[in-house]
Amino acid sequence: MTVGEQVATTLRPRNLAEARDALRDSTGTLLFRGAGTKRDWGARGEPIEAVVDTRRLDRLVEHSPGDMTAVVQAGLPLARLQAELAASGQRLALDPPGVAEGATVGGLFAANDAGPIRHRFGTLRDLAIGATLVLADGTVAQSGGRVVKNVAGFDLVRLLCGSLGTLALVTELVLRLHPLPETTSTVRLPAGPGASTRLALALLAAPIVPAAVEHADGSLFVRLEGRPAGVAAQIDALRRLAASTEGEALAAGAETLDGREEQAAWEAITAGHAGKPGETVARAATLPNRLADVADALSRAAAGVEVEAVLSSHAGVGLHTARLRGGDAAAHAAVVRDWRRAVAAMGGSVVLRRRLERVGELVDPWYDPDGPAPSSLAVMRRVKEQIDPERRCAPGRFVGGI
Repeated sequence: MTVGEQVATTLRPRNLAEARDALRDSTGTLLFRGAGTKRDWGARGEPIEAVVDTRRLDRLVEHSPGDMTAVVQAGLPLARLQAELAASGQRLALDPPGVAEGATVGGLFAANDAGPIRHRFGTLRDLAIGATLVLADGTVAQSGGRVVKNVAGFDLVRLLCGSLGTLALVTELVLRLHPLPETTSTVRLPAGPGASTRLALALLAAPIVPAAVEHADGSLFVRLEGRPAGVAAQIDALRRLAASTEGEALAAGAETLDGREEQAAWEAITAGHAGKPGETVARAATLPNRLADVADALSRAAAGVEVEAVLSSHAGVGLHTARLRGGDAAAHAAVVRDWRRAVAAMGGSVVLRRRLERVGELVDPWYDPDGPAPSSLAVMRRVKEQIDPERRCAPGRFVGGI
């Protein structure tokens, strides 16, 4: 396999013992990889000497329906896991992009990627309650437990989640599960960024429990799950809330999506957060009340350049995805740079995800090096020094060259 300009050795362990031995016997830099759906995330990093492919670690080790937990190997594709859990009426409450491309549970954990239902259920940082990991020297460690009540070592699980494989190889995860809903319905409200902001904030204070609240394509999409009678009651309550918040005209334009139409809408929304080849994708994090400001800032950043900028948002949690189309790498980098500065002035941050070739060379994927460094950077560097002192795990890929 080629990583950057270097041809790296590929290691394919089938179990924990083989993973331990592979890392213990290796001496160079390492990259941990599942299906590769997040290979564009982070910085390019330093040359890699060995790639550890986790896709043979693909077993559902244990499923305890009564405890609503599962133990899974890191290379198990999420789609396969969901199919096996569905037979017991359960699911991992996670709907990220990349499932159809084979995204693995371990890769999603390393990236802490999630989809629209993060609004209600959180991400793998919330759903993972235990992990087995192998350090670069072959040391095997465990954190957390196999039941939800056992939270010993939970901080280490959270520390590993989202680290992009820069600390250790995660070989196994213990996951908290949720029941499959009896039914789902989605209400689509014709709402621009301003109205979507107000409605999303009103929903946070209302006796309505949506699974997802998304702004996309000039509309606010609210997904409701549960028993049929409960979902119907929440739809009525949502329409009343929309009328009281934004007026009868907006409420009258609300449309309920069910069945295949609902599924297609969420597939498109979820895919939008990942972007397509030839696009640059950047993610902003702000307080939820900043959606309209983030949208305005993106429009200003893209004005005057040959770039189309499209925004979608996990409106209830303040995460906003910008997709840049057309133009060259320099234009994309300029938009990201200007948008990042505007979002930073709101107290938020912007990171690069997918991007055109060279965009990551023109603008730092993580933060503006001319501005203040992230407040947690010093702590993250100390953690790296403690867990991976020889800097063998994906060196340079994470924030600040970690």
